[in-house]
Amino acid sequence: MNLEELDLSGNRLKNSDLTYIKGLSVKSLNIGGNLVQGSIDIGDGERQLKLINLEKLDLSYNFFNNTLLARLGGLSNLKSLNVGNNLINGSINIIEELDGLINLEELVLDGSHLSNILHSIRWCDLRKLEVLDISENALEGELPSCLANLSSLYHLDISGNQFIGNGASTTLANLTLLKFVFLTRNLFKVPSFFMSFANHSHLEVLFSDQNELVKEPAIRTWIPKFQIKVFRLSNCTPKEVHNEGNSFINRDLQFPSHPNPYMFVFDLSANKIQGQIPTNICSFFPQLRMLNLSSNILEGNIPPCLGSLKSGYIGFYLDLSHNQLHGGIPEKLAKSDSLVFLRLSNNRLSGKITPTIFGLNSLNFLYLDGNNFDGRLPSIDITIVHLSLLMVMDLSNNNLSGKLPRWISNLSELTALDLFNNQLEGSIPRDLCHIDGLKVLELSQNKFSGPIPSCSGAQSIKHLHLNRNRLSGTLGNAFFNCSSLVTLDVSENQLTGEIPNWVGTLSALRVLLLKANFFTGEIPIELCKLLSLSIIVLSQNNLSGPIPFCLSNLTLEPNDEKSSTKAYLKGFIGSLGIVDYSEQTKFEWSTFKRLDEVYVTLFIENPIDEKVDYTTKRSSYIYKENILKDMSGIDLSCNRLTGEIPFEIGKLREIRSLNLPHNNLTGHIPSTFSRLNKIESLDLSHNNLSGIIPTELMELYTLEVFNVSYNNLSGSIPYQKAQFVTFDESSYMANPFLCGHPQPKDCNEPNSPSTTTPNASYNEEESGLMDTYVFQVTFFVSYVIVLLVIATILYINPYWQRAWFYFIEHCTNTCRYFIEDNLL
Repeated sequence: MNLEELDLSGNRLKNSDLTYIKGLSVKSLNIGGNLVQGSIDIGDGERQLKLINLEKLDLSYNFFNNTLLARLGGLSNLKSLNVGNNLINGSINIIEELDGLINLEELVLDGSHLSNILHSIRWCDLRKLEVLDISENALEGELPSCLANLSSLYHLDISGNQFIGNGASTTLANLTLLKFVFLTRNLFKVPSFFMSFANHSHLEVLFSDQNELVKEPAIRTWIPKFQIKVFRLSNCTPKEVHNEGNSFINRDLQFPSHPNPYMFVFDLSANKIQGQIPTNICSFFPQLRMLNLSSNILEGNIPPCLGSLKSGYIGFYLDLSHNQLHGGIPEKLAKSDSLVFLRLSNNRLSGKITPTIFGLNSLNFLYLDGNNFDGRLPSIDITIVHLSLLMVMDLSNNNLSGKLPRWISNLSELTALDLFNNQLEGSIPRDLCHIDGLKVLELSQNKFSGPIPSCSGAQSIKHLHLNRNRLSGTLGNAFFNCSSLVTLDVSENQLTGEIPNWVGTLSALRVLLLKANFFTGEIPIELCKLLSLSIIVLSQNNLSGPIPFCLSNLTLEPNDEKSSTKAYLKGFIGSLGIVDYSEQTKFEWSTFKRLDEVYVTLFIENPIDEKVDYTTKRSSYIYKENILKDMSGIDLSCNRLTGEIPFEIGKLREIRSLNLPHNNLTGHIPSTFSRLNKIESLDLSHNNLSGIIPTELMELYTLEVFNVSYNNLSGSIPYQKAQFVTFDESSYMANPFLCGHPQPKDCNEPNSPSTTTPNASYNEEESGLMDTYVFQVTFFVSYVIVLLVIATILYINPYWQRAWFYFIEHCTNTCRYFIEDNLL
């Protein structure tokens, strides 16, 4: 039996490995995702690969260059060619490079750094072409006119280029078989450009987001022939938009007079569209499965009819977030048996949350954050009401009050719960963090009181935020052996006692925030076992003792897990049902399937934003997403720490912020701090540090904030170069023995402190040299004290007084006799 199909993709193959397949006469060859470079010889005779019968060839995701295409011209039987995501830079000449591929039906050149495809009538030679993907390149100008000759084309992807177009394109108007059109991220003028598709009865998918939304003159009324299924026009460059004719968009949101019973996905997000959502929207799109009107300026009430859309087993996805909608949640929507995803975040909705919404069998994602909902969370009798299978529930930034109902602990599918910034009170239910599968628990900035519930042994929870409440007592064994915990934030409560040693069992911990409590004792050395830690905040407590030198063991490396929650919904399999298995080719099916998965993923990609509050550069910042991923810092400020700063801290090369102010630290500033290559903020103020400022710190080219004020430092301030040019007097104030710019004291004055720098040897750098002036003052004060002590003792004790005077008299007589006998 002859081999017809060979798939070698994703194996890290190199050019030399292809010699093992010479002589094979296959019809389909896939060597995508390997390490093949330059070009390969394809053909017969003396050439390497005997592939003249090849019909499908996938060379994507390798390192091929421009010379590759010339080698493919002889494959006259080739129907499908994918050379996307290679290094085919600059321009290509379709005539010369692909001459002879007269049977080609699919051509993919995406992500290949192309800047030009030469215009030529010879595009007509590719009359059988059905799929053309030249997306994610640097192509510009108007669309090549010869595209109009590709009369068989049904899939066109030109997204991610710089094509322009001010109105209907004759080129596209002639391609009446088009079914999938992707125009995203170009410079087309929309919506006038859509006139190109007025006669396209087969058009089902049209993506045109991130183009230019412009004001256009009145145009004739037109009724498009297509019954589009997926329409996306989001995040376009907004300008005033106004149409007097029927079109997709007006300044005030309106729809054509004719309904579209086939529309499944409708996305007009992030376009600053004004007005109200038409109450008859459901009449225009009766089969709608996803509606995204988020990030506009829509106002008014939510149309109740959205709750009557029936999507069967598929479900309905609705996003109206970031608008100015008011009123409450329509009762019909709160009872919808098709609702899977509901995001109404950041509007002006008010009133009480309808209890029925928590009992919807289909609902998996509920976002009501950033509104004005008030009152208590409803009480639900779980013996009567079947709770919904919620995976994400976000009610943050509202005015909810009362106690947290216990039925929340019975949401068995819950992966993320966010109640941040409400007025909730009482104790936190004990079973909450033991929900099997719960990953994110955000209860901060409420009025919860009492002890922290025991989450000991909870193996699923990753991000736990309980900060800014009124929790009290000790940590006890609350989080003992929570091996999956990535973020632990119990800051700004009323917690007491010592930081427990079991903190060393939190092997996955990346962020530890314990600031503004009443913790006492020393910093446990068990923290040094948590090599993944990158943010430690223990400030504003009553901690004492030295800084553990073993903190230098921390790697502080960037980590995705501390900033993202997108991987916590792997069990969710969402679908919009836009794939018709019976009436589509394999390529059409795979395209629809990819769109289906991408859209659902976009909706639920990051269910809850993970945020961390960290103080640096003299201000408090909220870190999230990629900035949080890269952030690393240690904040031990406002405690009672003593001893010297360990020189080993200089090994923390990834640290970006080090805060040690308002402690009782002594000794010298370690010169090893010069190795902190990424540090942006270094605050050592309000301590008892002495010695000089190491000149080696001038090597810290990333340093933006430097503060050593209110110490006992002496000597000359490092030369004004590199980052030290940007630091003003406030960085050095209240160090009476410092001199040099920007301090007012000149180091050349007679009474100025010594400017001698330490020897280059490591030990002398660390021990430093005592300032001469300080030594003289200290010696004089000590001498006076000794004399005063002796005088006081002689005054109090008469016996010692007589003995002292006898001793003085004896010494005087001895000296007198010595002088008389030897010198006179």
